[in-house]
Amino acid sequence: MKKGNPWALLPIAVFLVLFIAVGIIDNRMGGMFGDSLPAIVGFLIALIVAFLQNPKGTKLTFEEKLNTMARGAGEENIMIMCLVFILAGAFSASVKAAGGADATVNFGLSILPGNVAVVGVFIIGCFISTSMGTSVGTIVALAPIAIGISEKTGISMALCIGAAVCGAMFGDNLSMISDTTIAATRTQGCAMKDKFRENFKIALPAAIVTAIIFFVSTMGTNYAPAEELTYNVVRIIPYLVVLIGALVGLNVFLLLVGGTVLSLAIGIAYGDFGLLDTFKIMGDGIMSMYDITVISILVAGVVSLVRQNGGIDWILYVIRRCIHGKKGAEIGIAALSSVVDCSTANNTVAIVIAGPIAKEIAEDYDISPKRTASLLDIFTSTFQGIIPYGAQLLYAAAATEMATQKISSVQIVPYCYYPILLGVSALLFIIFGKETAKK
Repeated sequence: MKKGNPWALLPIAVFLVLFIAVGIIDNRMGGMFGDSLPAIVGFLIALIVAFLQNPKGTKLTFEEKLNTMARGAGEENIMIMCLVFILAGAFSASVKAAGGADATVNFGLSILPGNVAVVGVFIIGCFISTSMGTSVGTIVALAPIAIGISEKTGISMALCIGAAVCGAMFGDNLSMISDTTIAATRTQGCAMKDKFRENFKIALPAAIVTAIIFFVSTMGTNYAPAEELTYNVVRIIPYLVVLIGALVGLNVFLLLVGGTVLSLAIGIAYGDFGLLDTFKIMGDGIMSMYDITVISILVAGVVSLVRQNGGIDWILYVIRRCIHGKKGAEIGIAALSSVVDCSTANNTVAIVIAGPIAKEIAEDYDISPKRTASLLDIFTSTFQGIIPYGAQLLYAAAATEMATQKISSVQIVPYCYYPILLGVSALLFIIFGKETAKK
């Protein structure tokens, strides 16, 4: 068993220290955590540190280091993952421009009775986030509705906003076009439908209990929208096509391209935009994925150099000494992904960082790729949904700026029932669930 070299992890440590330190300083000066240090800049600095390292026994020339970095950044799964990010961005922007997001929200609110309004926000959030693949986008869409419910019924603003966050995190963990799903499945080499099925049996109990808690907490209240909610079911079809198609195992590339074309066709048919506008819509969607695509490439390059210098071997050496058996390995993967997410405040970035290490642990302990991908996505989503400095809760709190009752992200945390219950459900699944054979 190779002992490895702990100093090879210095690039990742530099990124985490810089990211957290700059975030804390920025927060004390009135900014948002991590806002002053874009992740791209942090990982570029980490890459420079990796190039400067030259551990004993692995002395490489600059050209050899460059080749090592390029092989890691250009690895098959990384390139496929980046392409899926791009296509997912084009699809999301297209279906939103064609009115799919608004139609989905209005459709959900129209079919749910007013006396379960808060539960309805959670359930609608689950559907929207699963369809759209974005938790922040779901919060942006639902926060005004949650605020309206709070102001008209007197229900706690933090509870109503918490329902929107809970629904958003449900789909962020399950959606076929979520960047976390893409990152988890590509780093572990498994099919999206297999990871979805593995996740769903863990997420469903947490979602049911969450709905019950919201129902009991808001019994006796009623809510009626100020105006009639209109929707067109045709505008929702692209979401359904991609969601159902992915579940039955159709190729994700073909689904995203087909969904984008279908969305644009619907938008043109209803006069939402013209033919020439479609190029800008797709371009804006693709550019929205710029950060995570470049970050994925940079992280892959950094991890490749870290592996070359013995950093991954050292992590595996420590983990092997601390854990025993398959269940212990799964808990180790859960802990690894949780710590990285709390450090980076970005669940997709956390998966990209922890993914290669988790894959090697899984291979050592005969854990199936779908199980590993599920654990990575679940535990990063769990903590992403409860850390007050994460984008989800910061956006949720910012939505109340103009409301009658302004709240902070910290006030929302106690009502983030779903992420907490998701983590509990996953731990119980690990401890008491049957160990499946690797496939």
